[in-house]
Amino acid sequence: MAGYEYVSAEQLAGFDKYKYSAVDTNPLSLYVMHPFWNTIVKVFPTWLAPNLITFSGFLLVVFNFLLMAYFDPDFYASAPGHKHVPDWVWIVVGILNFVAYTLDGVDGKQARRTNSSTPLGELFDHGLDSWSCVYFVVTVYSIFGRGSTGVSVFVLYFLLWVVLFSFILSHWEKYNTGILFLPWGYDISQVTISFVYIVTAVVGVEAWYEPFLFNFLYRDLFTTMIIGCALCVTLPMSLLNFFR
Repeated sequence: MAGYEYVSAEQLAGFDKYKYSAVDTNPLSLYVMHPFWNTIVKVFPTWLAPNLITFSGFLLVVFNFLLMAYFDPDFYASAPGHKHVPDWVWIVVGILNFVAYTLDGVDGKQARRTNSSTPLGELFDHGLDSWSCVYFVVTVYSIFGRGSTGVSVFVLYFLLWVVLFSFILSHWEKYNTGILFLPWGYDISQVTISFVYIVTAVVGVEAWYEPFLFNFLYRDLFTTMIIGCALCVTLPMSLLNFFR
């Protein structure tokens, strides 16, 4: 592995001509999160490397996953009749998820603030994001679990592929257009996930047993939102930007 060539000489030469270009049209990002991140980034000292901010946020995501894996190793803790995850765990996971999301939004601003933006920095950032696709979904899965009111393992596996498909699609779009059109689903999902963790601590997982509408359970709402966002928002917008 030590002698493996991850990036060829031709690809490295291409980095000299590469310039990061992104478009974010999400109202939540434009009017809420970006102003918040612009304030937060001023707290960081200028000597703090953007890649360290990126890696710190990723470590928080991994920590959340490991914490939930400890308290819910088989995804049955949220099922009726099982010993539930302690409320304080949901609060910790919710706060750390939002902090990780904030660090992911701040790292690029820190790079531009300190004139240290590099193509390798973007590659590092988005490479870690690709791993986070798994950790985010699996950690959220513990809210519903595998019980009678939960989500089957097959559906979880399918959702993992849907989220990863959305991530790959955005970068395929960027590869062909030269512009990263940031998907709306990411910011909305991160804020929603953090909020749901905190709500779970307050009302308990039993609240998710009740139907959301008629016989439509919250677990159905959860899966519908992920699949619907990918197929009805991310995919059409990516194809539209590609053809334009």
